[in-house]
Amino acid sequence: MSKKLPNRVTVRVPGSTSNCGSGFDTLGLALSIYNDITLTRGDWSGARPLTDRDTAGLGMADEAAALFFVRAGVEEFGYELSITGDVPMSRGLGSSVTLRAGVVAALNELAGAKLTKDDLCSLVTQLEGHPDNATPAVIGGFCVARCDPHTGELLGVLRKPIGKDLCFVVVSPDQELETKKARGILPKELPYFDAIKSVNSAVYVTAAILSGEYDRLRDAVRDFLHEPYRLPLIPGAKNAIEAGVAAGALTGWLSGSGSSVLCVARPAKAAKVGRAMAAAFAAHKLPATIHPLHADNNGLRVLKRRA
Repeated sequence: MSKKLPNRVTVRVPGSTSNCGSGFDTLGLALSIYNDITLTRGDWSGARPLTDRDTAGLGMADEAAALFFVRAGVEEFGYELSITGDVPMSRGLGSSVTLRAGVVAALNELAGAKLTKDDLCSLVTQLEGHPDNATPAVIGGFCVARCDPHTGELLGVLRKPIGKDLCFVVVSPDQELETKKARGILPKELPYFDAIKSVNSAVYVTAAILSGEYDRLRDAVRDFLHEPYRLPLIPGAKNAIEAGVAAGALTGWLSGSGSSVLCVARPAKAAKVGRAMAAAFAAHKLPATIHPLHADNNGLRVLKRRA
């Protein structure tokens, strides 16, 4: 007897930090902050919002659904969309990925398509245009992803779980920064030695995390690819990272394209680091929210299936 497919599915997707300094469009880490994406199957075409709050996500959801139906080879159907959770929009914590990954994972359950997590990583990477947030949101942990340089197709991911002996202190100022704007500010060309210095930092940070020698992260992030261009868009952001390190953090970076900044700290230092970072934003008259987080090592998961 075939298993009856659900009519409503809720998927919990972790937020994430990407780049991790100089690992631009390559490195990402899932964090213990989440959005829940609920889809209810309908007899109409496309997405409908459950509440007015969900309307903003319809276009992105429809784009994700269209690619899912093509990749999965199943007949299209409509659905009602609900988005709840704590991942703030336009703060560099992968909010768009929580929606895209949540939609395709929920549709996978509703349709009985049986796409694997590897399939979902590839699909969400295509939707995002880069794998740095997409891969950790789906499979969790610290992820190093590789894409085809010509097509952008995801070719592989290396994943490392991270225990609670590291805390990721995220401070989100009360200022949105859209990824499109933050990418648009980047130069079309870079000085050769800026690229070399950035590669050096990215490789060292990756090695420190993969080896578990976390104390080697101290002052290891030195980026010349994107942070020099993006940090000036966010009053107090550069000072916040510096204040966090001065308060005892191992290192810090601009989370994704911002506006959040993140410092890596041992748990005993996390509260002090967060206060110092928030104070740096306050000095620029910018309120900020402190999120003391750990790594999420599970990635997205189905919370509920209902008939």
